Amino acid sequence: MIEINEIHPNPAGIKRVAVLTSGGDAPGMNAAIRAVVRAAASQGIEVVGVRRGFSGLHRGEMHLLGPRDVANTIQRGGTILLTARSRTWRTPEGRAEGARYLREWGVGGLIVIGGDGSFHGGYHLQEEHGIPVIGVPGTIDNDLYGTDHTIGYFTAVETALDAVDKLRDTGASHERIFVIEVMGRHAGHIALDVAVAGGAEEVFIPEDEKPIESVVEIVKQSVEKGKKGSIIIVAEGYDGGAQAVGDAIQAGTGLETRVSILGHIQRGGSPVSSDRILASRLGEAAVYALMDGQKGVMVGRTSGGITYTPLPETWQNSKDVSHDLYRCARVLSI
Repeated sequence: MIEINEIHPNPAGIKRVAVLTSGGDAPGMNAAIRAVVRAAASQGIEVVGVRRGFSGLHRGEMHLLGPRDVANTIQRGGTILLTARSRTWRTPEGRAEGARYLREWGVGGLIVIGGDGSFHGGYHLQEEHGIPVIGVPGTIDNDLYGTDHTIGYFTAVETALDAVDKLRDTGASHERIFVIEVMGRHAGHIALDVAVAGGAEEVFIPEDEKPIESVVEIVKQSVEKGKKGSIIIVAEGYDGGAQAVGDAIQAGTGLETRVSILGHIQRGGSPVSSDRILASRLGEAAVYALMDGQKGVMVGRTSGGITYTPLPETWQNSKDVSHDLYRCARVLSI
């Protein structure tokens, strides 16, 4: 029999928490907001929703959220709280204004759903004004240290893969080379997963700045083996991006080459089940972390369990791509 403890200890005496989403949106953010609100409500804790991230916080754009306010949101992409970047928040004066509003609302802790830039903003607030901050990793890039996966990553991969499958069909029909750029300014996690799942002939990621010229020979060999079309995946953070890779192939082989940049389409859409589950687990864990007296940490999921990582470590330590998967991509591309 599974024992379920519905009441979580609250040694920190938390009575009200705030939640915001910041930086780039990611599918599953709404599921995380929903989890925060409902986990808090189950413990008799009120939740204040902050609109437009830190930009809204320093302007006092806040309102109470109850369980019914987050009904029918778990399947929605984007963020119901909206998100924005704020130059004002980068100043001590802007953060002081946000802290003043949080105190006026009686908030005992802030939950920040976002990436490393958002965590920076929350960490400075805590250090300067003593308001406990818990980070929830919400970014499609999957580049935060301290968690196996970030909210939005699984959906971004599926969205990109769907596009790759469609482009492969038309590439084979016209015997063209397609160079497809996926998101990943500083990390190649999306590109690598899409390359393996999409059967790509080559993948370029920021973690391995191999020369563009290497792809020319690969494409030539693919043609000699009778392939009618080739798919090349490029992370946006690779030097020169997809356009540079496409130009090199066109110049080096003379084959018709098309470049497709998927862009922000990868951020949108309904989150897949894995993102909904991850967001639900981490949103609940963030509430319990504040109740336990935790502060200045990110809640993550590692090997199936909930972990706490100090916020500075999430951006100071790098999260490498899987070298085994990178090798697998090369081996299976023959």
